[in-house]
Amino acid sequence: MSQEEESKRDRERQTEGGDTPILSETVKVGRVLVLAVDNVDFGAHVENQTGARDSLSRKHHRVYQLYSRTSGKHVQVLGRKILARGEDGDKFAQVVVEADTFGSQVRIRGKETNFYLCMNRKGKLVGRKASGRMDECVFVEMVLENNYTAWMSAHYSGWYMGFTKKGRPRRGPQTRANQRDVHFMKRFPPGEQPGPQNCGFTTIGKRGRRTRGNRGPPRTQP
Repeated sequence: MSQEEESKRDRERQTEGGDTPILSETVKVGRVLVLAVDNVDFGAHVENQTGARDSLSRKHHRVYQLYSRTSGKHVQVLGRKILARGEDGDKFAQVVVEADTFGSQVRIRGKETNFYLCMNRKGKLVGRKASGRMDECVFVEMVLENNYTAWMSAHYSGWYMGFTKKGRPRRGPQTRANQRDVHFMKRFPPGEQPGPQNCGFTTIGKRGRRTRGNRGPPRTQP
């Protein structure tokens, strides 16, 4: 009896006895051994990679204004004080969203003050200068079904950045993902919104004559 027939008979006996193999099995295809793995949790793998800092990839920094759905104003980083009372174009309402991980973990820094938006152990939003300990200044960016964005503390899971109607910060333990207080909209500051880029192109005609696109209207003869 060949080895393949013996393996097949062993699997049939396990199935009849009620034993369902949950581990991986090796299948020989020609001269190549293929490892078939069952019950792989790819979600756990993505979560682990999301939490890992990435020092090799290029850092992604983008300037935004964070419009608060509740206060109707923009988040301001006024040094150690954090509010959501900034008008459109306010220099203290321009923040730099820094991302340097595989997933959606970001840091939010005030462009004018250079302070980072952080959440302390009491759930209070505070501003801090860059230091060795920045774990309380990392947030998980979450795009919600209503197209708003929420930022949950990566260090204190379940605590969100939120503000009242008067623009005052809410403490993390008082926030939930479905509250209006934690819903924000990312907006470009005035003059920062990228416009359509002029993408030139070159085509080759039948006679080998090159024609460059986006050169403007043709000249008219006088």
